[in-house]
Amino acid sequence: MEERISKLPIVAADEWLQPVEEEINRRYDMYIRRLSDIEKSAGSIIDYANGYKYFGWQRDDTMQGWWFREWLPAAKDVYIFGDFNNWQRTELRLQRGRDGVWSIFMPDGMYAARLVDGSLYKLHIHGDNGWHDRIPAYAKRVVQDDTTKNFSAQFIVDKHYEWRNDDFRAPKVGELVIYEAHVGMAQEREGVGTYVEFRDTILPRIKEAGYNAVQLMAVAEHPYYGSFGYHVSSLFAPSSRFGTPDELRSLIDRAHELGIAVIMDLVHAHYVKNFNEGINELDGSKHHYSKEGEAGYQKYWDSMVFDYGKREVEHFLLSNVKYWLEEYHFDGYRFDGVTSMLYHHRGYVEFDSRERFFDEGVDRDAIVYLTLANKLIHDLRSDAITIAEDVSGMPGSCAKPEEGGMGFDYRLGMAIPDYWIKLLKEKSDEEWNIWEMWSVMTNRLPSVRTVAYAESHDQALVGDKTIAFRLMDKEMYFSMDRASESLIIDRGMALHKLIRLMTITTGGEAYLNFMGNEFGHPEWIDFPREGNGWSYKHARRQWSLAENGFLRYSYLAEFDKAMVNMVRKYGVLGDGYPYNHMMDENNKTMVYSHTDLLFVLNWHPTASIPDYELCVPWPGKYTILFSTDEKRFGGLNRADVLGEHFTTTHKREDGTEYYTIKMYNTSRTGVVFKWEK
Repeated sequence: MEERISKLPIVAADEWLQPVEEEINRRYDMYIRRLSDIEKSAGSIIDYANGYKYFGWQRDDTMQGWWFREWLPAAKDVYIFGDFNNWQRTELRLQRGRDGVWSIFMPDGMYAARLVDGSLYKLHIHGDNGWHDRIPAYAKRVVQDDTTKNFSAQFIVDKHYEWRNDDFRAPKVGELVIYEAHVGMAQEREGVGTYVEFRDTILPRIKEAGYNAVQLMAVAEHPYYGSFGYHVSSLFAPSSRFGTPDELRSLIDRAHELGIAVIMDLVHAHYVKNFNEGINELDGSKHHYSKEGEAGYQKYWDSMVFDYGKREVEHFLLSNVKYWLEEYHFDGYRFDGVTSMLYHHRGYVEFDSRERFFDEGVDRDAIVYLTLANKLIHDLRSDAITIAEDVSGMPGSCAKPEEGGMGFDYRLGMAIPDYWIKLLKEKSDEEWNIWEMWSVMTNRLPSVRTVAYAESHDQALVGDKTIAFRLMDKEMYFSMDRASESLIIDRGMALHKLIRLMTITTGGEAYLNFMGNEFGHPEWIDFPREGNGWSYKHARRQWSLAENGFLRYSYLAEFDKAMVNMVRKYGVLGDGYPYNHMMDENNKTMVYSHTDLLFVLNWHPTASIPDYELCVPWPGKYTILFSTDEKRFGGLNRADVLGEHFTTTHKREDGTEYYTIKMYNTSRTGVVFKWEK
């Protein structure tokens, strides 16, 4: 059991935090006390997080039957019913035990004999809100009736899945390149994609594109498909609209076979307020998994917020964290909505002062929960990946718990896509400031490992625009064939590549791309709804556009593949900050390096300069790995990429030497040089 030393490392290392040391110590002490209590009661946090092995249906071979348990402290009466007892609501009564846990034992024979794999069931609960048929919180599978559209829990007999790739390990820090995906809309046909389709057709594409991790959205069950999976109703049930639990396991197993880590988009920031499908007021009270009133409601998302300080809720959520790692072999989590968790005001303020991170607006219980979750995850799997979606930049989020932090491995660099879209919307090309661009891309603390991304999945939704669509708009529908000539398309493709190249090489220690954006997918995402006639036309990805040899989408896909392979081969993401060698404001050209690579990015809309002299870090020979202007990437092919560039040595007034090379510096072009030692 670790104890706090006189000054926590995150405070000792950062003078800016020293005025708030008392508050940081308070949070740390809360975490230590809670962890100590957990370890005293359960032995370890890993053994504590076993709720899914106790609640719900549990086989008892000694007594030869099935236990069912549910935590419903405010309930007055509870029954279980289903197709195994002809849906008789008040026939099988549960008994209330200590701490509000209701249970029933069903011996083999009679009802249990009819309780078979696939049986449907619900709870009939009497509480302060009356009698209601509800789905248990620990249900491991929930299905929707095609006719009535009602959801029911489904009894599943856990057969032992034979994992074939148990020795897989997730990418280390500095190696992570993530392909964000949604199983249901990953296929090209109109309809809902499946785990099997994703396993067989999408994973090979991700592998071929060079990515070593896939981040899956919408895994946990959610009643409304168009919520993108963020209004979760059943936290322990993989969405049945995509297939069976074992089909999800086979997807993850296949990904590991291909060398791809699988990160789950974990939604613990809130849960759906729907009464019939979710856990809201499950025991009849208004303070079951949430606090009562405004404190338990996320008004900006119209959903419910967990009460992170309640021990049973903490146990439920930590058990959920362990469940997906153990039962499905996920390699980690991207924690959704962390900003909403951390603050009582849900983050809807300006984070313009230090006090915002340490005043009464901060939810200390949420900080303790997230720290415990990271402790659990990394104790269970040392190679597991955790990513915080936090726009506020809470200090210490990526520091280890024993250092006074929350323990995340990475934080999403959410300011980066916001910056690119703002730049494209508000300024002409001539107004782009390369110093401002550099500052935004590199504005992070060394201790905060950042996942950089050029655009978010939200920008692909109806009502917003992806970078490609904002650059090229309706021209994409008419001028993306290779025979067409269009200045709009030429500009759009050039900037699409440049933005991505700068983001991945300067923005962080990991990189993320949303599926289809790498090749400039032209269609927005619009899930089936009443307003579009319940159409799936825009809830899919048109891979054939990038595979069609007559269209320019394939050029963007080829560039993305070359770019990803380059950063992985040369360890760019693990090299820390880029080193800035030169900033030419007049010609909007920046020169920086990573490892043995030199990057020259010319953002100028027109200035192409022969014999352009630029500073380089090392003497010797430089060869071009690739240029965004190459024909194979849909460029204009204005410069020779096969030539060798030798340095010229110069002397400064103080006698020190510096080195330059000359190149044809073409407009809207990024060139990557390799220094030959």
